[in-house]
Amino acid sequence: METMTMLVAHRLAALAAAGLFSLGASAADLTVSAAASLTNAFKELAPQFEAAHPGTKVLLNFAASDALLAQIAKGAPVDVFASADQETMDKAEAQKLLAAGSRRNFVNNALVLITPVDGTAPVMALADLSKPEVKRVALGKPEGVPAGRYARGALEAAKLWPAVEPKAVYATNVRQALDYVARGEADAGFVYATDAAIQKDKVKVAATIPTETAISYPVAAIAGGPNTEAGRQFIAYLLSASGQAVLAKYGFQKP
Repeated sequence: METMTMLVAHRLAALAAAGLFSLGASAADLTVSAAASLTNAFKELAPQFEAAHPGTKVLLNFAASDALLAQIAKGAPVDVFASADQETMDKAEAQKLLAAGSRRNFVNNALVLITPVDGTAPVMALADLSKPEVKRVALGKPEGVPAGRYARGALEAAKLWPAVEPKAVYATNVRQALDYVARGEADAGFVYATDAAIQKDKVKVAATIPTETAISYPVAAIAGGPNTEAGRQFIAYLLSASGQAVLAKYGFQKP
């Protein structure tokens, strides 16, 4: 049987692995792991939540949804998980990681095809990605990034995946795919509409891409999280008029 010292050591190791450990952490800290596409909105939401809940400090951790789930499954002390797709949250629920009754859908998004503002490749629709002038197409790695899964699904539905796959430049999260296009390192790419909006000086939307299922973002409190009650309060704030106003400001749609 492990000693208390070993248990504490393992706990701190999980914190460090997730990039969440801080010497200044306290019992009042609320750790929120959120999909990369939520970065800007949550960075604005966090101080507003703190102001409404004096004494609570929000610690934000952003990455691809799948990577966040892996951290939580390994024991990272997370209070709230916000995913960019239902599939990842379904996996979290199947692993019994979610606090009962806490899961809610809080925003929707849309998948878009983008190109650099000064790009020369003739991309105006999905089918244009098969043109020889298009050499590199950025998208999240489908095995680990929801936006990449949505993109591959749309390409497969259009029977374009065999033509586009050899041109794929895979990103570890949707923001990296955005950066590839913004820097002109890819002729086109797939991101969410909200991501394209924050770099509209560097990328332009060529087309909005239909997806088989709606892009709906779920959020849930983590069972056994260090601050479960504050986690539930944060979820309630996301769904409140104030929280929804901030999310709408960044282009997210109501669920």
